[in-house]
Amino acid sequence: MNETIPTTIGAAITLLIGIVPLTDILAIFNIVSGASLTIISTIMMSIVLESIGFFKWIAINIVSRSRGSGLKLFLYIMVLCFLMTMFFNNDGSILITTPIIIHVVTLLKLKPHQKFPYLISGALIATAASAPIAVSNISNLIALKIVGLSLNSYIEMMFVPSMIGIFTLGLLLYLYFRRDLPKKVLNTSLKLDKTSSAFLYSHPLDQSAWHKNIDWWMFKVSLFIVVLTRICFFVLSSYGIPLEWIGLTGAFVLILIRWYRNGIGIKDIILKTPWHILLFAFNMYVLVYGLKNVGINDFLILHLQDYIHRDPLYASFIMGSLLTVMSNLFNNLPAVMIGTIAITEMGLETYLLQIAYLANVIGSDIGALLTPVGTLATLIWFHILKSHSIKVTWAQYLKVTLMVIPFSLFISILALYLWITWLFV
Repeated sequence: MNETIPTTIGAAITLLIGIVPLTDILAIFNIVSGASLTIISTIMMSIVLESIGFFKWIAINIVSRSRGSGLKLFLYIMVLCFLMTMFFNNDGSILITTPIIIHVVTLLKLKPHQKFPYLISGALIATAASAPIAVSNISNLIALKIVGLSLNSYIEMMFVPSMIGIFTLGLLLYLYFRRDLPKKVLNTSLKLDKTSSAFLYSHPLDQSAWHKNIDWWMFKVSLFIVVLTRICFFVLSSYGIPLEWIGLTGAFVLILIRWYRNGIGIKDIILKTPWHILLFAFNMYVLVYGLKNVGINDFLILHLQDYIHRDPLYASFIMGSLLTVMSNLFNNLPAVMIGTIAITEMGLETYLLQIAYLANVIGSDIGALLTPVGTLATLIWFHILKSHSIKVTWAQYLKVTLMVIPFSLFISILALYLWITWLFV
């Protein structure tokens, strides 16, 4: 079932019975539309890159560069998942990287217990990687608008502590799976190069004919546009240019160049772009407004305000823990919105407001990984695995996350507190 269906039903009921008045609809749309369009623009760009074979090329190079080492393959897959989220977004990264990882581990004929570390580690890193820059996660973008924090200020305060948390998560995943990772991946061989009398490495994804047919000009131009668009997010947003305009412009230019170079129109863009994200985000925010109107924010303010006002350390760990719990109960998108609205109504000083908000983000991006329902990206990951007949149970998932997520969350929040305190001293 598409995730839009239950949220639409819930939002419709909330509107019909008057919990959220119809007068708030335009305000809600203005809040969520910009963030949704920004995310959609990055997914459009990923569709173009997929159509020119960019992700297949990545899969080939991952296997080639690992040179038969299971540990190198593990490292490259985590780096790939991190970069895909940084350049696109967490949901898009899961959609892109999971099939790549499945393709790699299947062709390398890894055993089921050997496939699992690569699959779940990639998914966890891809989702957690949405924390360093706000444009990689729709909930981060929406909340950013609510607290009035600029994109560049977010990066300044959040990049270092979140990277410490992601590195911690990656290290813990390696320590947890180190015995399951194959020292040598199968289906590798050495063949003699007659011209140099040297042995050359080969692998099952090696397709020299395919390499010869690559349009390298299109590859380089496409990658340049993606990187340039990402840079423009940070440069042009400081001049008041909306993020969605920048993202949609980059996507339009990339689509236009593909049409000019390869004669490919926009049919695949229209069919593959998840336009329902606009409706999904709108529905979730209607539900959040409903919770706010029936008093959940008043409840949170009443019981947490005094503690959060007391000290930045309290603010960090209380909000980070609260968002972790709420995200794993009913998904991180409504959770981060509820938490952000609550702290904006506590009368906090700018310093405390920002640290509480960033702790929200860590809780909703890293803490939310504790259970499969914590993030939409995780649910998408389970769906992709099922569609490829790969069985991963909730028990298997929880067995890993209960060991690696709590400590990663603690380190991330502590790093946030220490970093922000150092910045403001």
